[in-house]
Amino acid sequence: MSWQDTEELQDIVADLPRFTQALEALAARVGLDLAPLNADHISLRCHQNTTAERWQRGFERCGELFSESVINGRPIRLFRLHQPVCVAHWRFTLIELPWPGEKRYPHEGWEHIEIVLPGAPETLNARALALLSDEGLSKPGLSVKTSAPKGENERLANPTLAVTDGSITIKFHPYKLEDVVASERQ
Repeated sequence: MSWQDTEELQDIVADLPRFTQALEALAARVGLDLAPLNADHISLRCHQNTTAERWQRGFERCGELFSESVINGRPIRLFRLHQPVCVAHWRFTLIELPWPGEKRYPHEGWEHIEIVLPGAPETLNARALALLSDEGLSKPGLSVKTSAPKGENERLANPTLAVTDGSITIKFHPYKLEDVVASERQ
């Protein structure tokens, strides 16, 4: 079954054009050329456990659970879909579904993509910032933050640099999510 035809996912089917347009607008604001970049996966955000549970049921019908972990105190489920979610030139089969945490997001639906910039974790910030225009980053309403989220058994350091306008986020990592998950299983 296609994710677009799954009853439990119709709200995020309808949300995808909004997300795609907002993502392309954010990339343009910060001077980021998306075309040559490898995006690893796409992620959702929701406010209620019932929404996360409904989306999980939907993804289980059109894909398979790839990984379950707890990061920053909340469950994160990764699903591999049988048919991709298409955003810009990417075809995502890996979907990140976090359960609600303490932060309230302005919108329930698609929230970010994660771009992989292979290389040393300690140089991630410099490599990511080099792709962005200084002028774009200085515009009001944008923020850049760094973090180092870590799963319970994760052995591979995977720092993050995130650029957001408060509703859409572009994240950069040095490793593919599949490699991070594989490190948990070693």
